[in-house]
Amino acid sequence: MTRWARLLAAMIAVAAMAIVQPAAAQSILRDAETEQLLADMTRPIIIASGLSPANVKVVVISDPSINAFVAGGQIVYIHSGLIDAADNANEVQGVVAHEIGHIVGGHVPLQDQGYRSAMGISILSLVLGVAAMAAGGGEAGAGILAAGQRAALGKLLAFTRTQEASADAAGARFLNAAGVTGKGMLSFFKKLQNQEFRYGVDSSEGSFDYTHPLSGERIASLTHDLVDSPSWNKPLDPAIEQRFKRVQAKLRGYVNDPKQTLAKYPTSDQSIPAHYARAYAYHLSGYPDQAAAEAAALVKAAPHDPYFLELEGQILLESGKPKDALAPLREATEGSRNQPLIATTFGHALLATEDPQNLPEAEKVLRQAVARDDENPFAWMQLGTVYERKGDEPRTALATAERANLMGDARTALISSRAAMAGLPQGSSDWIRAQDIMLVSQTAMEEQKRNRRN
Repeated sequence: MTRWARLLAAMIAVAAMAIVQPAAAQSILRDAETEQLLADMTRPIIIASGLSPANVKVVVISDPSINAFVAGGQIVYIHSGLIDAADNANEVQGVVAHEIGHIVGGHVPLQDQGYRSAMGISILSLVLGVAAMAAGGGEAGAGILAAGQRAALGKLLAFTRTQEASADAAGARFLNAAGVTGKGMLSFFKKLQNQEFRYGVDSSEGSFDYTHPLSGERIASLTHDLVDSPSWNKPLDPAIEQRFKRVQAKLRGYVNDPKQTLAKYPTSDQSIPAHYARAYAYHLSGYPDQAAAEAAALVKAAPHDPYFLELEGQILLESGKPKDALAPLREATEGSRNQPLIATTFGHALLATEDPQNLPEAEKVLRQAVARDDENPFAWMQLGTVYERKGDEPRTALATAERANLMGDARTALISSRAAMAGLPQGSSDWIRAQDIMLVSQTAMEEQKRNRRN
């Protein structure tokens, strides 16, 4: 296989992986405060794009690289490394606006067309090349093969560059229409441009050999439209920026090396973000007393902040003090209007006390949590524990089926849904839900069998 053939195959394989398996290959980070912030700061952009904020999700993935992407549907995936690298919330808004441009443009489904077209040229060149060599023209045949592979690569790269440029333009339109300054979009592209300089990317011949336009080209293309917008000089929202610094700090404390976090946020820094970062860093390092002290400083600063109370309760719970965790987690749940992720932690703490008197409250809290967010496997596991302790085997099986279905474990989902149906009143809402999971799991199992045979 020639260099160009290897490169084309590798690029198609890598691109396909990025499209179809973001959640499978990397872990999704879920946090109530982070999800609420991302929803609030992207809402005007989503509305300006013509989409519904109720249908668009921004999901954070644990990955230190600076990246964001869409992978079908209306979900924008952002790497934790991108949030870490951003100077402000406005830069993240610019990235999300670009990714929404991909969604509105239908680029994920269209990508398939680009790959098929590129592969079509590659296959055609292979046929012509083999025919030429069969006719005795070995060098001519090899030349046709190389030229065809290069043409395929060039067509694929041109296709992706066109999509990226289109998403850039759409993102700029959405920012302008939403009344959000485009300064963050341009400053983030400058960050990427600096990376290109560090990696020695040669920009003298343009972006012909790249999947994206070079950052300098993107900046030049977008500057006029963004600078001329009435929103260009609009000040950043101070409340959003303050919340962003909090979320950024807690994310750094959670995913980065604790030593790195503590160096970035020394104890001399008594700001809210610094307390947040150190609380997570100490907790992950196995220093519960220090972590609890940092959480206590946050609660002292804002006694009724549900996210500070959530952190205090989480540290107590995971330090083996579930009874002490109940008060802050109960207040956090009530103060957040029963936010499902916080409520799930509270339900977990109630169960962890192993006090039968807490079982009714745990059931109530966890049922509300899954009713508002049924895509949380941990919540279903906790609810299943409630039913198991109550001796309700059919609903224990149903909760297990729900969790397995979310985790992609079709075999367990199928077995558990059948067990649930056998014990639930036929035609009841729980029975119908178990039947839905059974049918979906059955189809998935059959598909797996076909794939193994092929």
